[in-house]
Amino acid sequence: MNTNVGKAAGLLAGCVLLLLGIAASMMFGASHYTVSEAWQAAFHYDESVSEQIIIRTTRIPRALIAAVIGASLAIAGALMQTLTRNPLASPSVLGINAGASFIVVLAALVFSVSSMQALMWLAFAGAAFGAVVVYMLGSVGRDGLTPLKLVLAGAAMTALFASFTQGILMLNKQSLSTVLYWLTGTVAGRSPDMLRTVMPYIAASWVASWFIARDLNVLMMGEDAAKGLGQRTVLLKALAGLLIIVLAGAAVSVAGPIGFIGIVIPHAARFLVGIDLRWVIPYCALLGAILLLAADLVARFIMIPEEVPVGVMTAVIGAPFFMYIARRGILKS
Repeated sequence: MNTNVGKAAGLLAGCVLLLLGIAASMMFGASHYTVSEAWQAAFHYDESVSEQIIIRTTRIPRALIAAVIGASLAIAGALMQTLTRNPLASPSVLGINAGASFIVVLAALVFSVSSMQALMWLAFAGAAFGAVVVYMLGSVGRDGLTPLKLVLAGAAMTALFASFTQGILMLNKQSLSTVLYWLTGTVAGRSPDMLRTVMPYIAASWVASWFIARDLNVLMMGEDAAKGLGQRTVLLKALAGLLIIVLAGAAVSVAGPIGFIGIVIPHAARFLVGIDLRWVIPYCALLGAILLLAADLVARFIMIPEEVPVGVMTAVIGAPFFMYIARRGILKS
């Protein structure tokens, strides 16, 4: 009981940090604003005040998008690591982000698709295609699916999708600079309409992820044990896979392929609360949101007045963590 109280207190502390992160995102950047100005823009909006217009139309949507995307990628990473029993599984490592990015770039530049609704569904399709291909490649051979084979298959498909994407960009050089910035992962300049389009799907996936957490806990005991307890493991895996595709695809359609959050945050959450996914998933949501908000905030100050894409900042954090896990020998098949 005391343990659960401590975990609940941790969630409360995480909510406070998240609110502070959103407030900092509203106040700091190329132009700084006071607490009073941020408060007035959020709760007493006056269209005649230029500072409030900037905060309300630019800073607040950017903060909310960063929080939502960070939470979604972290939850997707936790689900993937549970399903594959691979500590390095994440949408960025296993080709899901790359597949979604390729389809979005193909549709936007070759077929001139501009509807956010259409691009979102295409991102879902690309994420699903990438996941299926990587799973099939990782399952080839007598020993079946292993963590090492899965990561190698993901790396190969990520490289392949990246090559295809670069080829499309070379055919349409007029949009090269804009698309390249999106491909590095960014929450800057994203429209609030983008968030409104994907939010119903993301919110439903968050809730569904938590509701299947208990069943996934049982699945972690082993497939035979889960079946012995009457669990429909195939259906459960399919549902979890669908949630991963929706979360990762929606994130890519809005902010591009932001990497490493799906690797780092699930490990941090398990370090804090153990392996029970009923706690890991809400902790992932909070920590992922906080991390992406912090990364976006730091990215604003490195090259003032220019901004570093937030995807670069998450890579700076995640790449050493990736290598640390590999050095510990977790990738042994």
